[in-house]
Amino acid sequence: MDIASALLGFSIAAALLTMTPGLDTALVLRTATVEGARPALMAGLGIVAGCLAWGLAAALGLGAVLAVSQTAFRVLQICGALYLIWLGIGMIRAALRRPGQTGPAGANADGTMGAGAADRATAPLRWFWRGLVTNLLNPKVGVFYVSFLPQFLPQGVDVAAFSTLLAAMHAGMGLVWFALLIAATRPLARLLARPAVTRSLDGLTGAVLVAFGVRLLAGARS
Repeated sequence: MDIASALLGFSIAAALLTMTPGLDTALVLRTATVEGARPALMAGLGIVAGCLAWGLAAALGLGAVLAVSQTAFRVLQICGALYLIWLGIGMIRAALRRPGQTGPAGANADGTMGAGAADRATAPLRWFWRGLVTNLLNPKVGVFYVSFLPQFLPQGVDVAAFSTLLAAMHAGMGLVWFALLIAATRPLARLLARPAVTRSLDGLTGAVLVAFGVRLLAGARS
């Protein structure tokens, strides 16, 4: 496999994987419809940054630790599962609240929307960290990179440098995909901003996050 064939093959495979619906897509879509375009973009940036960090770790050989160490894998898996369950329960609680009702100190149950200007200003940054942490605490992403990237490494290339290039390509595709998803929600922004719709989206996304978390916990115990 030469470099051109490797890049083309990886681009096709990575694009298909990027567009496959999953936790990242659900998180970005929920944030776009409930919080707005800017927080959603920040959540997408956080997810992409997490993917890039895992890709760099795999390129440097650090990700291989998760592939061979069951203890490290399970600890990270449990932490990720508990985080997803916590985040999902917060969204479900927000969905069950009456319109206009907020949590402590004017913040909603999931902590994403506050009553004050300072809360609104820091909400996008909070979503960046949520996207980042969600990805970093998912050990399957690290194992994915360790097993996926080597299939597209031509002979004679610098393994670390080329793996980093592939990870950067995947991150760039993810960012473009999230931007397209966010843009697709804008024509329906007024409809999606209705309290009944946003509460339904919160409840649905929260249930998805909890389900993912429970699934991770079940996998950690097996």
